[in-house]
Amino acid sequence: MGILEVQNVNKRFGGLQALDNVNLDVEEGSIHAIIGPNGAGKSTLLNCFVGRLVPDTGTVMFNGNSLLGIKPHEINQLGVSRVFQTPEIFTDLSVLENVMIATFAHRDGAFKLNAIDPVRKEVDIRDHAEATLLDVGLQDKRNMVASSMSRGDKRRLEMAMCLSQDPKLLLLDEPTAGMARADTNRTIDLLKELAEKRKLTKVIIEHDMHVVFSLAQKISVLAQGHVIVEDTPENIKGHPKVREAYLGEAQV
Repeated sequence: MGILEVQNVNKRFGGLQALDNVNLDVEEGSIHAIIGPNGAGKSTLLNCFVGRLVPDTGTVMFNGNSLLGIKPHEINQLGVSRVFQTPEIFTDLSVLENVMIATFAHRDGAFKLNAIDPVRKEVDIRDHAEATLLDVGLQDKRNMVASSMSRGDKRRLEMAMCLSQDPKLLLLDEPTAGMARADTNRTIDLLKELAEKRKLTKVIIEHDMHVVFSLAQKISVLAQGHVIVEDTPENIKGHPKVREAYLGEAQV
């Protein structure tokens, strides 16, 4: 039994069948990629994992617990953290303060920006945040205002905010979107390092196949809301169903 189990999930928006009987089994400690052409249903599926959407039918189980009907912050408290397509950070705060706020939120169950002054005084939270910044290579930028960082470093900061909450499952929604190749490669290296240091499970939604094949141990391919194939990266490369989904039947 996987740490994340999705069974027979369906989601419709009016006349659009966004998810069509989706099944997914993510093994604990693995890096599992979900790929597919635009409009395949990847983001819709991810939003079902974190409580932003509720499936019309089917089940989503995390660590043996149903996630259906649970609010996003409650799912986060269960051990699920998400890295968004566009980094979700507090731009007016320092790098260290961002991670301290996330650490505080995990402990107390909610973000409280009006409580930043007392949070600054909590030594345990500061120490934990400092250690997390060290893990992602941002310890030297801890006093920098977050808005002045590069996109790649903002992504690292968002990862640090997630990691500071000691998640069991990290969801990464296009973690290299908009990055130059050098930043993309640094992000790949960071995720590999984190896989060594922290044995957490990762689910990655990504369009960049260089990222997918550099990291994933298993890949699920979505097309028109349905999982058309799930296999190892070696078997996904050149798979006729995958080529058809991306290129169209005529080209295949």
